[in-house]
Amino acid sequence: MTRIHAFGDDALGDLDAVGLAAALRSGAVGSDEVVEAAIARCEKVEPALAGLAAQRFDSARSEAQRPASGFFSGVPAFIKDNCDIAGLPTQQGTKAYVGKPKSADGDVARMLGAQGLIVLGKTRLSEFGFSGAAEFIDDDPVRNPWNPDHTSGASSAGSAAFVAAGVVPIAHANDGGGSIRIPASCCGLVGMKPTRFRTPSDAMTRQMPLRIVADGVVTRTVRDTAAYLRESEKIYRNPSLPPVGDVQGPSSKRLRIAVITDSISGRVTDAETRDAVLAAAALLEGTGHHVDLVSAPVPDFFTADFLAYWSTFALFLTAMGKRELDPSFDASLTDNLTKGLAQHAKRSVVRLPLALPRLWGSQFLTRQFFTKYDVTLSPTLGHVTPALGHFHPGQSYETVMANLLEWVSFTPLHNATGDPAISVPGAMSSSGLPIGVHLSAGHGQEARLLELAYELEQVRPFPQIAAS
Repeated sequence: MTRIHAFGDDALGDLDAVGLAAALRSGAVGSDEVVEAAIARCEKVEPALAGLAAQRFDSARSEAQRPASGFFSGVPAFIKDNCDIAGLPTQQGTKAYVGKPKSADGDVARMLGAQGLIVLGKTRLSEFGFSGAAEFIDDDPVRNPWNPDHTSGASSAGSAAFVAAGVVPIAHANDGGGSIRIPASCCGLVGMKPTRFRTPSDAMTRQMPLRIVADGVVTRTVRDTAAYLRESEKIYRNPSLPPVGDVQGPSSKRLRIAVITDSISGRVTDAETRDAVLAAAALLEGTGHHVDLVSAPVPDFFTADFLAYWSTFALFLTAMGKRELDPSFDASLTDNLTKGLAQHAKRSVVRLPLALPRLWGSQFLTRQFFTKYDVTLSPTLGHVTPALGHFHPGQSYETVMANLLEWVSFTPLHNATGDPAISVPGAMSSSGLPIGVHLSAGHGQEARLLELAYELEQVRPFPQIAAS
């Protein structure tokens, strides 16, 4: 098995984002050196990983001469290609239109810039972020750096591939059904979906009737994710949520942890993934936490309700693409998954008046659940990372959707409830790929999840792609 990475003896070394920011502040390395190293690393792995949607290397070089202030001042990063940054088009992972360069940054890019991050470019995603794998009918897939014959997950595919491969230590990702946590699991990263309304999002996301998408980052260490949320809160603070604060390690408080190994609708987790979750549960029980094996706190109709709502975005985009995206939009050029979702939305329109309030009301189910338990521990995904082709959009909609529903069976609940959730590396599969474990907690409890993630990281350090 060939691993693809760019770690080496340059200005980036193997530092995480917090460590790199400290090195920049101390003068041990310069921002120009760090940016050049990241560009070189990107050029090294891009032919193999295909994670780059668009680059702004020259702009990044200029910004490195006078890096903006902020905790991460001078640290290179990427932004996912469904958020706006001035000077680059927002292509949304599709060839159904040709986007024009944006005249201004969106809210996500402004947040990255306010923290001092230097954006090198945009990363690839599955078409409109609908699939859990960035595979395309007439283009290269985004490959997993741990094993390029496998998917890197999606929709934040390129961001996860580049962070795992050492191109940058941190990259933007967002999550409407698992799109931060799925690629984090596949690529051995930390990926947190924040509580609904915790972090700013671009305009299209804010227009959702039920906002299921949240913006965050993928990182290699818990402290990088914790620092990003801490610094975000200094720039934008939602007063209706308890603060995340400065979480720097595990808590001494012992928690009531509900362990869930199988998802809803009779979907059974594969043995390797189940073993990873049970091993994590045993580790936590061994450090004094109370652990119970329970069933998923969600009704069987949740999947159909979520799919009915989620598919409306495909219908909206295919119907309104010329106005909302670009006049060149041609719905016939979308892939089979997008087309199939749009058709599903038409068939499911009668379900929406009931589905939407039930999805909104799902937060009350989990709120009740979290009066008994502090945290849930589950798989991030229903089975180990599949080989490329499993989700190829050249297959029928029915085939791709059936495969997605079996795999992406744990993450969508938290997009509906708005609860925070995080995927962290839990084990390695027999094929040498990371397996993520998934922690969730009640509304606004990111700090609790970060403390527990720190504990798992300390008890069993996360695997490193560059390790021999």
